[in-house]
Amino acid sequence: MFEMLIPKLQVNTVFDIDLQDLYAKGYRGIITDLDNTLVGAKAPIATPELIAWFEQVKAAGFQLIIVSNNRMERVSSFATPLNLRFVHEARKPSNSPFRKAMDLMGLKPEQTIMVGDQMLTDVFGGNRLNLFTVLVLPISIQDEGWTTRINRRVEKIALTRLRKKGLWQEEHQ
Repeated sequence: MFEMLIPKLQVNTVFDIDLQDLYAKGYRGIITDLDNTLVGAKAPIATPELIAWFEQVKAAGFQLIIVSNNRMERVSSFATPLNLRFVHEARKPSNSPFRKAMDLMGLKPEQTIMVGDQMLTDVFGGNRLNLFTVLVLPISIQDEGWTTRINRRVEKIALTRLRKKGLWQEEHQ
């Protein structure tokens, strides 16, 4: 079970993802979490650096869709001004929001990358469907909701077990 929490790739931020390498490997779509993956949990809009990254994603040939457990108002107010598609109130790690995102992009699991900051929702959900999972460090944990704080505690337990089994690589690229 704990092995399903291991991402295929760990990086510090979305800016550290090698888009050209992943495109060369056949990936064509990116599903990304919103809060603490792209911006802090309370940040209302994208930073100029993030907007530039969205342009790089598009220029590299990827489609991108945000899949968030947050409410419609939060996700829409972030994504709509950027002309980004999204799935809100996703209930990750359930399969349906990931499948919905892939359907919207017209892609299969082997063509899809899942990027997020939580092992229990983003990585576990993506791994269940055999997506290429990328774990980023959370941007800011101060503004996280109570469910995320609980998830972080469970993640610490999982990391302890994974380390004991020699399955967890500490370094982010």
